[in-house]
Amino acid sequence: MFEIGNSLREARERQGLGYPEIELATKIRAKYIRALEEEDFTSIPGDAYIRGFLRTYADYLGLDSDVYVDEYASRFITSWRDELPPRPERRRVPRHERPFERRAVLLVLAGIVVVTALVFAAWQIPGSSKPAGGTTQKQQRKSAPARQLVLRGVGRGTYVEVRRNKASGKVDFQGTIGTGETKLAGDHFYLLVRNPAGVRVTLDGRPVALPAAHNLCVLVTPRQTTRVCG
Repeated sequence: MFEIGNSLREARERQGLGYPEIELATKIRAKYIRALEEEDFTSIPGDAYIRGFLRTYADYLGLDSDVYVDEYASRFITSWRDELPPRPERRRVPRHERPFERRAVLLVLAGIVVVTALVFAAWQIPGSSKPAGGTTQKQQRKSAPARQLVLRGVGRGTYVEVRRNKASGKVDFQGTIGTGETKLAGDHFYLLVRNPAGVRVTLDGRPVALPAAHNLCVLVTPRQTTRVCG
């Protein structure tokens, strides 16, 4: 568990950002940004707004927004029924209006059928094919190499626990890192490191800087490393 507000405030101050600048970029009012940093969630109207503001603000600061939303949900979220809008009253349609209503529905359905037929006919024209851009993007996704987290022990090594995405995520590795390298595919990891001096970490070939603190907890992503505890 980490402090949502302090983590957001520290990230903002590290980047030298002010509330007016953030308000202009994210469209979130400054008073709600302060409420997020102070964890004063009662000042924000509803869980849906809180989660939306958290996700937008964390993304703007270059943080992993899923981690902040999940942490809020596990500690503060109220019943989902509180977010449901009131059920609108159904208007009874007079009988004399119903034939017109049926005709309108039939006209809409007829329009859908015509558009579908035109699209199908266009695809049957010789030489037509799927857009080249979509195929290229799929090929790029298939050919792009997967990112890797690499752990290498230094000296006697140290105990390391690696989880997928967040503190409650799936355990990918648990044990003492010694000589040699341990490689894990992915790009979002939660690390618990007993002694950071005993291990070297890289993500996608880039070194990951670990603060010198025992029992260190960090969130490692391609964009940055966020200290959670330790």
